[in-house]
Amino acid sequence: MTARGWYLVGAPWDCSGLGRGERLAPAALRTAGLSDLVPDDAGDAPIVIDDDRRDDTTGVRALGQTSRAARVLADSLDAAAGGRAGRRPLVLGGDCSLLLGVLPWLRRDRGRVGLWFVDGHPDFLDGASSPTGETADMDLALLTGSGPEQLTAPVGSTAPLVAPADVVLIGHRTRDLDPEAAAEVARLPDSIRRIDAPAVVDAPRRCGERAAALLADVDDGVWLHLDCDVLDPAALPAVSYPEPGGPTAGQLADLLEPLFASPRLLGASIADFRPDLDPDGTHAATLVALLRRLLSGHAC
Repeated sequence: MTARGWYLVGAPWDCSGLGRGERLAPAALRTAGLSDLVPDDAGDAPIVIDDDRRDDTTGVRALGQTSRAARVLADSLDAAAGGRAGRRPLVLGGDCSLLLGVLPWLRRDRGRVGLWFVDGHPDFLDGASSPTGETADMDLALLTGSGPEQLTAPVGSTAPLVAPADVVLIGHRTRDLDPEAAAEVARLPDSIRRIDAPAVVDAPRRCGERAAALLADVDDGVWLHLDCDVLDPAALPAVSYPEPGGPTAGQLADLLEPLFASPRLLGASIADFRPDLDPDGTHAATLVALLRRLLSGHAC
C-alpha cells in the first residue's frame, strides 16, 4: 500500500548546533517503512547548523546559520514541488525550527496561510527567556512576528509569516507546570486559539474537528506541524524535551485524522523524533504506523 498525493522532503535540522539526534530522523523514518508508504522522495535539504554560539544582541543560538538554513529549506521545497502539482509534501525533521523554512516557502505564492501547531510546548520563548537560545524554544513566536527580523521576515517575506489568529496550538501542557513553563504559556497572545493536552486526552477526535473548523475560512490553506513530544512519554519517550500528560498514539491519530482529511491541508511536518534514543527502532515503527493510518485515505 502506498500513499497517493504525498511526497517526502527531509529536513535534518538541529538548531542546537551540537549534532543532536533529531537530524537523524529523516533517514530512520524512511528505513522504518515510510519510504514504502510514500515512495516519492525528493531527498534531504542540505541544511548545515553546527554553530552553538548565542548571538550577543538577540540571544538566539546559531542565528546566521539558522537564517541560511531557512532559505535552503524553502528553496529545496520549491525545487521539490516542481513537477508534483497536486501533491502534498511530508517534511521529515529535524526539530520544530524547520517551520522557519516551510512558512516562507508557503508564503511565496500565498497571501494567507494557517497553521495547526501540535506540540507539547507553546514554543513561545525569546532569546532572553530561553535557557538555551535554541530556535526550537521560540519558533511559534518567530512565525507570528516576535523576534529577530532575519527570522520573522526573511528576504522576500513580511512579518508575520502566519497571523496569530490563523494559528491553532494543540496539545500543549497546561497542568502541573513549573514556573518557567507557566510563564511561557502566559506569553501567548490571546489571538492564538488553543486546545490543550487535557482536552485532547479527553476527546481527541472532537478536538481535531474543532481545530479544523477554526481555520476553515483560511482559503489559501493550512499547514499541519507535529512535534512528537506532544505524545505522552509512555507512548514515545525518544524526544529531546518529553512532557507527561499527553495523548497516546491512538488518541493522537484520532486528533489528527480530521486535519489530514481537511481540504485546506497544504502539507505536514513531523519533528523532534530522536532515533539515537530508539536503538531498536520501536518508536520509529510507532510513528510510521501512525502515518500509515493518517495517510490511508490517500492510499492505493
